[in-house]
Amino acid sequence: MTLDLARWQFAIVTVFHFFFVPMTIGLGVLVAVMQTLALVRKDETWDRLSRFFGRIFLISLAVGVVTGIVLEFQFGLNWSAYSVFVGNIFGAPLAIEGLLAFFLESTFIGLWVFGRERLSPRLHLATIW
Repeated sequence: MTLDLARWQFAIVTVFHFFFVPMTIGLGVLVAVMQTLALVRKDETWDRLSRFFGRIFLISLAVGVVTGIVLEFQFGLNWSAYSVFVGNIFGAPLAIEGLLAFFLESTFIGLWVFGRERLSPRLHLATIW
């Protein structure tokens, strides 16, 4: 029974993660293109669109980060025997991805969110690309 519950929990979190991560990647490119068009064409419509879809992007990113962290904990908690078996090969890349991606994402997203009025328009655009 416990194994079935662990499998269901892992499956549900994985489905959420695999739904929100590709959506976040697509929205990131979409927002970057919209913001580029707003800067190049000096069109307020593209800027408003990039702000609107940027909010959706941030929500999707937050859900993707949360589900990713939960997945990493589930590897150790629910699948500890599997983690011991593949830990030498699977552990290091997972830790690097968890730390490096999280810190890079949060740094540049923070610059993008809070730097709209503080950074130059070109530098602000570079933070989303």
